[in-house]
Amino acid sequence: MKLLVKYLSISIALICLSLLVSCGGKTPSDEPATSHSEKENTTEFTQAQYETARIELGKVQRKQISGTTKVNGMLDVPPQQKVSISVPLGGFLKSSSLLQGSRVIKGQVIATIENLEFIKLQQDYVEAKNQFEFAQTDYQRQQQLAVESVNAMKALQQSKTTFISWEVKVSSLGEQLKVLGMNPSTVSPTTISSLIQLYAPINGYVTKVNVNIGKYVNPTDILFEIVDTEHLHAELTVFEKDVPKLRIGQKVRFTLANETVARTATVYLLGREISADRTIRIHCHIDKEDTNLLPGMYLQAIVETGGASVNALPNDAIIDYQGKKYIFYQLKEQPHSASKDESKEQHTSEFHFAMVEVQIGNSEMGYTEIILPPDFNADTNQVVVKNAYAILSKMKNSEEEE
Repeated sequence: MKLLVKYLSISIALICLSLLVSCGGKTPSDEPATSHSEKENTTEFTQAQYETARIELGKVQRKQISGTTKVNGMLDVPPQQKVSISVPLGGFLKSSSLLQGSRVIKGQVIATIENLEFIKLQQDYVEAKNQFEFAQTDYQRQQQLAVESVNAMKALQQSKTTFISWEVKVSSLGEQLKVLGMNPSTVSPTTISSLIQLYAPINGYVTKVNVNIGKYVNPTDILFEIVDTEHLHAELTVFEKDVPKLRIGQKVRFTLANETVARTATVYLLGREISADRTIRIHCHIDKEDTNLLPGMYLQAIVETGGASVNALPNDAIIDYQGKKYIFYQLKEQPHSASKDESKEQHTSEFHFAMVEVQIGNSEMGYTEIILPPDFNADTNQVVVKNAYAILSKMKNSEEEE
């Protein structure tokens, strides 16, 4: 009986011991703690997966990347390259062959105007010229008589006054004829006409035609507008906050609507007045003239505001995920401790990567400026510079499988 009791006691002890062993001898607190966010932002590749994905590693580099400012604007011409045509005394348009878009050459006849006042002006000029010639002859005769002491000084002074008065009259009427485009030297009793011709003052293209044959135009009416498009410039609108970045001589790259190739210009003048919408205008000379360009064309431009040495990575190293920018870097230490039965060969054939959010800046020549988190060591960490999206794809697929 005692032997039976002893056997039962030993059996119960063995059962309890086996239950303890089956429980694993570990408490939940003994397991390594890994946060959910860390697990989401890390992944591992085997040697075969790493080679298949053709992942390349590199370091964050210091690059000289130009700062830029994006602006909008339009093509325009300097005031001296745009001419409005009008008639000082008004009149009826008798003839003109101009159409919008017509090419004109400086000195070309562009219209004929009729006005009866032209006749009166020419008549007055011819009469004044005749009176002037008579007064000039009389004055010269009085001077000769004065030398010979034949006449009184009063007659000489009166003759001189008349001569000067008609000289002023002829000069005044001659200038009025010039304003109308008439040459005073060609005006004579046989050439008086009610018609005058208008001439193109510059080379260029007709941009506006505001009249038709037979229409009466007032002195303030604009008949035509002519623009010389050989000297177009880019007129850009810049916000007040970007003004301190601007300098004369900076380069500008701009594109027009439906264009993919950028054109270049140079900042020539900076506006000195801030408008109501807190912007200023800057004037840029186009580096290469193009006759196909037209005033009024809208454009988008980038002003190169200077370069600086910044942290940069190849464009392929930066991934866009859920509206944010990320990079991958290789972890030096594995996120989980290896078990004792793992061989060193298996341990070294795995590549562990972590994803970190970054901010980006300007891009140039295949590189983009990045702003790293404060705790990221750019000198020691190896960054994925090629095929980073392959790592993102595997990481997200692994999360879905879990």
